[in-house]
Amino acid sequence: MKATHPVWAVLIAVVAMFAQVYGGSLPAMLLFDRGDPLYQPVGVIGVTLASLGLVYLIRRFLGRQSWRGVGLTRTWRAVPHLLAGIMAGAVAVIAANGLSVALGVATLTPWWDVVGPQLPWVLLNVAIVLLGQAFPEELLWRGHLFDTLSGRLSPRAVLIVVSVCFGALHILSRSPADTPAERLLYVLQAIGIGFACAAARARTGAVWMAVGVHTGFHTGNIVLPTQDIQYGVQLVIVACALAVTGLLILARRRDGHIAPPERGLVRESS
Repeated sequence: MKATHPVWAVLIAVVAMFAQVYGGSLPAMLLFDRGDPLYQPVGVIGVTLASLGLVYLIRRFLGRQSWRGVGLTRTWRAVPHLLAGIMAGAVAVIAANGLSVALGVATLTPWWDVVGPQLPWVLLNVAIVLLGQAFPEELLWRGHLFDTLSGRLSPRAVLIVVSVCFGALHILSRSPADTPAERLLYVLQAIGIGFACAAARARTGAVWMAVGVHTGFHTGNIVLPTQDIQYGVQLVIVACALAVTGLLILARRRDGHIAPPERGLVRESS
């Protein structure tokens, strides 16, 4: 089917990425001012709901694919996978930030000045990251697209495509990058995130650990915030840390095969 061809599948995912972000945020923008306490929570919930709806419609009407393939399984492993992913992503970023400080390419931001005022809201901030970025992006890229490409490409090619295409979109992201070289290195870092998350999907056969890795990446920057001195070098260090994390996640899969979607202990949604 045309929609499941790798080229079309990637293009559809790119369009869906923008649609879920802007379409999902629209109700919050129409109903609340940016300073309203409800603006951000309603916005991120909208993005998550938009992602669920778009992925369902794409699979149901364009690809004629089963919902089960996205790996959004309801099993007892879901929470451990999510927490393991958060730990893996956070440790990678904390280690990379610590190394950047040790090498003199970044400095530690006064921890209490940055993190202290946010302590009562840490769980809320993590939830906002999870609902606004990690879950909707992983559902689309490491859930839907990963499954779609797995029917046409080799496991290695799937890992490369979902990582590189996801990273390439970040050339449009807002970031501290000031030069074209730094923007490209920012893309490299995003490819590293994509690879670590894709490795988690391949390792577990479900999307939950990938969501955790993505959430952990942002959580690590909350736990150990830094101020860049040589931003490009720090981006390379973070990208390498994420790549190593992905390789470690895959280490036990010596056969090179992608784990099939898990069968839940309770019936999965259809």
